[in-house]
Amino acid sequence: MMEVIKRAFAIVLAFGIVALAAHAQSDGVGRSVAKVEAVQYLFPEQVTVPAGKASPVVLHFRIVEGLHINSHTPSEDYLIPTTLSIPEGAGVRLDKASYPTGADLTLPSDPKTKLSVYTGEFAIQAQIVSSSGNHLVEAKLRYQACNLSQCLPPKTITVPIDVIGK
Repeated sequence: MMEVIKRAFAIVLAFGIVALAAHAQSDGVGRSVAKVEAVQYLFPEQVTVPAGKASPVVLHFRIVEGLHINSHTPSEDYLIPTTLSIPEGAGVRLDKASYPTGADLTLPSDPKTKLSVYTGEFAIQAQIVSSSGNHLVEAKLRYQACNLSQCLPPKTITVPIDVIGK
């Protein structure tokens, strides 16, 4: 009899653990709370450019609704600018990048300061130089996302681009 009670308790305990794990994956209303990046890379996934020549590539991004990121030229020195980079040895180098002008944002907690930020969708106009061949480039976008009351730690996301240099 004691063995049956122990087994029943183990089964109830296992179901309870499964239920707790399932509840931890949602916000209690059936929506997933899986971590979503504040900035998402949209496109292009692949570009073909003339090998050895500076070529334009427009990279498109979307910022999650309710957040903003500092522009490439933030209004204060202590704010972290949004920057694009391509690591050395990728077969592709970043010749230069042109960033959009940031929009002015005034925070309710500091109405005298205007921040230069990006919201919604934005694009970076990059000039890249590729060697001949196919290169899977893992460019990097560094940014700091904030809402109206707090900032998240700075983040760097990978911007994968398949570059074909012909």
